Amino acid sequence: MAIKQLQQEVDSWIKKYGVRYFNELTNMAILSEEVGEVARIISRKYGEQSFKESDNKDLGEELADVLFVVLCLANQTNTDLEKAFKDKMDAKTIRDKERHVNNPKL
Repeated sequence: MAIKQLQQEVDSWIKKYGVRYFNELTNMAILSEEVGEVARIISRKYGEQSFKESDNKDLGEELADVLFVVLCLANQTNTDLEKAFKDKMDAKTIRDKERHVNNPKL
């Protein structure tokens, strides 16, 4: 599914079930919370922290939560995320086309 379609799907869901978007500052706080949940899973699964019984969340589900809030923020700030992502990939390609290939650490 294209990013533009994802943005439209989120917007339709908000209008049908969500009443309205939370304001941008609230969504930014929610995004921080969701990224923290992703960090918790990563630190326990791939890092040195041990799991607790309450840590049985699914990484895919938490990443989807992050994506949902990012799409909300894009919608409510009238950001065409698909275009922004394409522009970012173009800029990264120009800037980094040889950077990583020539990195002896990789």
